[in-house]
Amino acid sequence: MIDHTHDPDARSWVPGADDHPDFPVQNLPLGVFSINDGPPRIGTAIGEHVLDLTALAALGLMPPSVTPALGAQVLNPLFAHDHHDRLALRHALFALLSDTHHRAVARPHLHDAGQITHHLPFAIGDYTDFYVGIHHATNIGRLFRPDAPLLPNYKHVPIGYHGRASSVRVSGTPVMRPRGQIKPPQADAPIFAPTARLDYELELGLWVAGENRLGEAVPMAEAWDRIGGLCLLNDWSARDIQAWEYQPLGPFLAKNFATTVSPWVITTQALAPFRIAPAPRAPEDPAPLPYLSDAADRQSGSLAIAIEAHITTAAMRARHMPPHRLTQGDVASAMYWTAAQMVTHHTSNGCDLHPGDLLGTGTLSGPAPGSEGSMMELSHGGTAPITLPSGEERRFLDDGDTLTLSARAVRAGARSIGFGTCTAQVEPAR
Repeated sequence: MIDHTHDPDARSWVPGADDHPDFPVQNLPLGVFSINDGPPRIGTAIGEHVLDLTALAALGLMPPSVTPALGAQVLNPLFAHDHHDRLALRHALFALLSDTHHRAVARPHLHDAGQITHHLPFAIGDYTDFYVGIHHATNIGRLFRPDAPLLPNYKHVPIGYHGRASSVRVSGTPVMRPRGQIKPPQADAPIFAPTARLDYELELGLWVAGENRLGEAVPMAEAWDRIGGLCLLNDWSARDIQAWEYQPLGPFLAKNFATTVSPWVITTQALAPFRIAPAPRAPEDPAPLPYLSDAADRQSGSLAIAIEAHITTAAMRARHMPPHRLTQGDVASAMYWTAAQMVTHHTSNGCDLHPGDLLGTGTLSGPAPGSEGSMMELSHGGTAPITLPSGEERRFLDDGDTLTLSARAVRAGARSIGFGTCTAQVEPAR
């Protein structure tokens, strides 16, 4: 639903918000932050500031239906509310930040974004990582099965696996290089050692809103209402550990040591102007089974979002060099299955999803060179090193490397909005 809050000409009285690349008044993302080691509070980003919604709710300045939820230290209670209550909150925030009559009451609760501490926005009950990026699946499959890179089920069923919610961390948290069982190609037995093939994965995360009971499936027509918002997600991977352990059951210790998410939840209401049709399937591809087919989803089931990944090495930082872009792509061309299909398939067997559950898209690689969403693809499995502007080479990530993901929703006639960044630095194994 596109309404007055998406007006590209709308302006905010907050200094710098109108020209901010990520957080103008048309965005109004939600997150959890603290000030000076105080308790976590709920806020929204506006330009280079964060507005304290917990404080405003305590003053009676937020919609009564969501006021109790804004007193929590996570977003789960707020995302337990239905779409209409969360839309009422967006409308209230837009009025507060665009109408100068509200400046006096709101200004004392604005904080410099550089002075706050971010927290995970949700208490994550469950985390599922999908594999909907068809170009990533093809590129990875081609390394191992050149003649048949995609497995026979890929175009029939959205593939996913259950990840580890306990190791999801907010952007800025360092990632320690994991140890694990690795079997060198010529060795007869595995060794236990730090991974030598640490990789990133450029993904989007979907934050679940609402709840379905155990045994109750979510149909396609209702699936978008179960997506409360999106974030950037980096599902760190140890490729050499993965190669040894994944047969026959799939990812385990190669994936569960760290997942990084961006701190701001870009709501589905904010993303309404950027809904577009998914990339067309090849004529010879099978049609989705009826439970995964929906006319509205075929019209606007994807999003016009540009995505990037950048690297900065320790040597680059020492020389004050800017980050180097590794990946540049877009969401629509990368995803074979839509966000709604992910939700519907996840619940099709009666699985219950709860507010704050996290769904990852899987790596979003594009079809063109330079749009690959992982080092595994960029370096062709480690056989083709990447030369950085510093003269260094990378097949996979080294200790001291900082990996940063970013995304922006861009479409003609709409004010573009961003996701902020999702970043972490690699620390040595302990």
